Amino acid sequence: MSEKVLFVDDDANILAGYQRALRKQFRIEIAIGAEAALKLIERQGPYAVVVSDMYMPGMNGVQFLAKVKEIAPDTVRIMLTGNPDLRTAIEAVHHGHIFRFLTKPCPPESLAMALEAGIEQYRLITAERDLLEKTLSGSVRMLMEILAMVDPHLFGRAQTLRGYIRSLAQTLQIGEIWKLELAATLAQVGLVTIPPVVVLKARAGHSLSEAEQEMLERVPEISHNLLINIPRLEPVARIVLYQNKHFDGSGFPRDNVSGYDIPLGARMLKVLSDMCDLEESGVSRRRAFEVMRKREGWYDPRVLEAAAATFVSPAEARQQTEVPSMAVSVRGLRIGHVLASDVYTADGKLLISAGHRVSEALLERIRNFAEVTGIREPLYVEMRPSSGLVQAA
Repeated sequence: MSEKVLFVDDDANILAGYQRALRKQFRIEIAIGAEAALKLIERQGPYAVVVSDMYMPGMNGVQFLAKVKEIAPDTVRIMLTGNPDLRTAIEAVHHGHIFRFLTKPCPPESLAMALEAGIEQYRLITAERDLLEKTLSGSVRMLMEILAMVDPHLFGRAQTLRGYIRSLAQTLQIGEIWKLELAATLAQVGLVTIPPVVVLKARAGHSLSEAEQEMLERVPEISHNLLINIPRLEPVARIVLYQNKHFDGSGFPRDNVSGYDIPLGARMLKVLSDMCDLEESGVSRRRAFEVMRKREGWYDPRVLEAAAATFVSPAEARQQTEVPSMAVSVRGLRIGHVLASDVYTADGKLLISAGHRVSEALLERIRNFAEVTGIREPLYVEMRPSSGLVQAA
């Protein structure tokens, strides 16, 4: 039998008796007192079963087994006491989550039966956990392989976001980084269900029909639905669902969730995704954060500033922050101009975010929307020598 059993008591003679009676059947280790036992669990665990006396100085059995549950949740916990009472039993069950409650003196045969049952329970717990971990690992690996084959560009961006969210999590001192990394990696996996021609049109900045826009808007929901049925990924799926949600509650999904009710991972993804979008359009990282700071209500302020501190170098931060801008009409917009403000359709829908450099495809998109639905004018562009802007048009 490879599984270890730990007996804990403040009486060395009692512990020696357990060893003599049970060492032929089980791998028995002993610890005098709760503090010594906790150190032993951390250094030499895992133990399949921990058997503790109830009454020990410093930390009683209920308190000790509650600690064991925190540091070794798979370990099965058994309580031994010489003075059983209902209150002690209730506390042990509620706080220590014990598997068995035994009374002293406990015959070796009864104790051996309890240990065998405890070890079997431990095997069931660890087997289920291993199965879940293998299922999770296999499912995630399959989704990532599909993403890499279907859309290498998207897979590359996902890996970039994964690294970014790890760095931001370290700045914010957040635990369980694996959930954030998975959310960043699989946030756009729903795109594999969208016709490639629609994805390519959107990536090139071409005009999309209402149906195509709705398809893309639902990508977080589709990604969520793909992930929600994978064991242990429910928190990750929720992060993915709210990745485009604005801090003020606007954006997708259209529900009443806002502010700190939005999962922290989703608030982080929103900042990092928009930073990547702006950088891919040719905007410097420093300028990207200037643009994002002007988007009132979009981001969690603490996350936004933590991201700026993480990803903008001190040298960049010292550079001039205000860039003069001038108004132009749609007709006067030129390739190379950098948008100084967001571009909205006549009915108030965001078309293009500030900070994008106008390309041929982007210019065509703006002009097409101006003809079909109308564009709110004037537009504002940065006054830089590279933009070629001399006067308003």
